[in-house]
Amino acid sequence: MTVRIEKSGSVWTIIHSRPESRNAMDFESAKALYEAFLEFEDDHKAAVAVFWGEGGAFCAGWDLKHAAVLEELEPLSDLTISQDDGGKGNGSDIPMGAMGPSRLELDKPVIAAIAGPAVAGGMELAMWADFRVMEETAYQGVFCRRWGIPFIDGGTVRLPRLVGEGRALELILTGRQVTAEECERIGLCEYVVPEGEARTKAEELAHQIAAFPQMCVRADRRSTREQHGLTVREALIQEWHNSRAVLEAEGIAGAKRFSSGEGRHGDGTN
Repeated sequence: MTVRIEKSGSVWTIIHSRPESRNAMDFESAKALYEAFLEFEDDHKAAVAVFWGEGGAFCAGWDLKHAAVLEELEPLSDLTISQDDGGKGNGSDIPMGAMGPSRLELDKPVIAAIAGPAVAGGMELAMWADFRVMEETAYQGVFCRRWGIPFIDGGTVRLPRLVGEGRALELILTGRQVTAEECERIGLCEYVVPEGEARTKAEELAHQIAAFPQMCVRADRRSTREQHGLTVREALIQEWHNSRAVLEAEGIAGAKRFSSGEGRHGDGTN
């Protein structure tokens, strides 16, 4: 089995384990990861997922041995998204991506814990997550450039949104290695930690997020993700409609707890 799930309360760590190939993606792993994240999304007890590659590598991209026989095993038409599709990528209205969960639009946060390479399609999976924790020896890069394999799992969409169009084009066109230090500096990751500590840090952050009222977490996350392409007015309207029910269901009760003495003087432990 190349994918397994380890649970700690409402935090799930979804593990990709093909260490012999630096966690390069094959059909079996892609499908297993896709199904694991759908299971996470559908389980009401799950709040935050950590996405980790076992064995010192996050993901070295598409397994090129698999790509070499792609037309025989999986016609490209099987990956095609209808141009008039307006639905949500929840597993029922859009084909699975070549890298597995890369086309899913989950309503719960995912943190990527990155050791070693997160390159080519592995970089696309890292960018699919809400944010990234990288070990100081880890790196990203569009390494598929040298083989004539384009981004097909969201890379050309998500990279400009993270780092800006000019920097995204420079990384895409050169295909160069991007160190963890540079990733943090340009906005391609949010934390850099010592070697061997990415999973621990990501799980620590996941537990912090899972401790908050979850309707509020998801509403703010949803509004942030869905504001791309909207005018300010449209985004404000969407934010209000995302948040009103949450304010009534969680916010007023939270304000009452604060009024009764909880959380004073910056105490966020409760």
